[in-house]
Amino acid sequence: MAAARRARAGGGGGGSGPRFGRAAEPEPAVPQGLLRLARRSGQLNLAGRGLTHVPEHVWRINLDTPEEAQQNLSFGAADRWWEQTDLTKLILASNKLQSLSEDVQLLPALTVLDDVSNNQLTAIPSSFALLVNVVRLSLAGNQLRELPADLSAMRNSHCWADEFLSSPLSVYHWTLISTGLRQLDCTKNYLETVPPKLASMASLEQLYLRKNKLRSLPEFPSCKLLKELHAGENQIEMLNAENLKQLSSLCVLELRDNKIKAVPEEITLLQKLERLDLANNDISRLPYTLGNLPQLKFLALEGNPLRTIRRDLLQKGTQELLKYLRSKIQDEAPGPNEEPPVTAMTLPSQSKVNIHAITTLKLLEYSDKQAAEIPEAVFDAVGSNPVATVNFSKNQLREIPPRLVELKDSVCDVSLGFNKISSISSGLCLLQKLTHLDLRNNLLTALPEEMEALKRLHTINLAFNRFKVFPSVLYQLPALETILLSNNQVGSIDPVQLKGLDKLGTLDLQNNDLLQVPPELGNCESLRSLLLEGNPFRTPRAAVLAKGTAAVLEYLRSRIPS
Repeated sequence: MAAARRARAGGGGGGSGPRFGRAAEPEPAVPQGLLRLARRSGQLNLAGRGLTHVPEHVWRINLDTPEEAQQNLSFGAADRWWEQTDLTKLILASNKLQSLSEDVQLLPALTVLDDVSNNQLTAIPSSFALLVNVVRLSLAGNQLRELPADLSAMRNSHCWADEFLSSPLSVYHWTLISTGLRQLDCTKNYLETVPPKLASMASLEQLYLRKNKLRSLPEFPSCKLLKELHAGENQIEMLNAENLKQLSSLCVLELRDNKIKAVPEEITLLQKLERLDLANNDISRLPYTLGNLPQLKFLALEGNPLRTIRRDLLQKGTQELLKYLRSKIQDEAPGPNEEPPVTAMTLPSQSKVNIHAITTLKLLEYSDKQAAEIPEAVFDAVGSNPVATVNFSKNQLREIPPRLVELKDSVCDVSLGFNKISSISSGLCLLQKLTHLDLRNNLLTALPEEMEALKRLHTINLAFNRFKVFPSVLYQLPALETILLSNNQVGSIDPVQLKGLDKLGTLDLQNNDLLQVPPELGNCESLRSLLLEGNPFRTPRAAVLAKGTAAVLEYLRSRIPS
């Protein structure tokens, strides 16, 4: 190894290889003691040091004579720098890096560049392709708008699938084996598309595209082995039936928190599907043939404006729902000369006000109109009919429609997501029968204390707003079962008050600004789903989060001071 190092050092100055000069600008300090330790262990951790760039002497750690060797030439055998190991692991997480130098190629022994997450990278150096030994690369939480053109350039003759599976899945990993890429995680970047070459990776088995800006799923004509596809928290509006036909081996399909409006009948081609997560989309009906998926064990649909399935049926679990869907398959379809019946899918664009929906389904809908206000005619059409569900989502509303209070005696489900609402009026607080409230993707920074009157509220969706503090009024709503507060700027939570919400089963705080997770949160034993990924806290570590809610709560309880 020492001979290889001397050969590289000689090659760098002999004209046959690249020449690397010293940077003229001052470099961030990396303690010499840390470098000494890295030369012995082969691992260097520079996470959270405020680095705007990686100091040149880090890239050259295997080439340059260390400072201590220049000062003291009488080392003992254990300290001889020329016998010390090459750098194999480099951690650069949570800095301010906007780019990485092509000098990364000076670390050819790297097997793990883990990780470079939570920086400001917009591109990956082309010299990464020269790091033939790298088996894991983590780039989550950066600003990547595209993936490298050739993902298969970095190859290794060893299989590292076990290492990948035992590591957190919330980061961007390349796990490379001799037959090509098997697992790829591109979570939390700015990807609007994926390179066509991705679709030709015949060996790909797990693909993570969560928390990007995808508007549609890519095509996968060659990915016959793909078993897991995770594409939640994007902007996907439609599931292309042709794309689904290509995924015959799929076992897990995760598409939560998108804008999907319909599930195609072709979903039933996924005969191996075991888990289907469609939570928090805009789906109003399901194909009955979904009940014929033989392996389906988990189906998540919460947060959708489903109109043809009773909410109590949804709460009975996956198997009861599939049984119900199968029972409806035999219902007669309209004949060739018959008009299809008017259903909850009849949009206001097809009739200005859907009277049938009001009188039969107790639904008042005026959504996806980009309207600045709800027309008076919409409310006038209600008359004396009791309305249970209101959907005014995907408009340009800047306030809660004042006439909504007219429905206070009957309404229990209100959707106002994807608007421009910046404050909650007192009128909304009078809807005391309200059980479900969807306010995601607005401009809210606070909730009024008057909302404590909503004693029946079970579910509130506040994702993608501008909250900097956890809304204190939520602690006063004892019926709450689900709080969705992801993608805000919340900096802290009160575990003592949360414990008072003894029905709270789901708490989603992903992608906020939590600097610490209070250990007392572990006492909230009613929680079945606690989501904390994407926050800047250091503990619990990602490996603990990856084990699931029960493990996280147990870990937190173990840290409560005795």
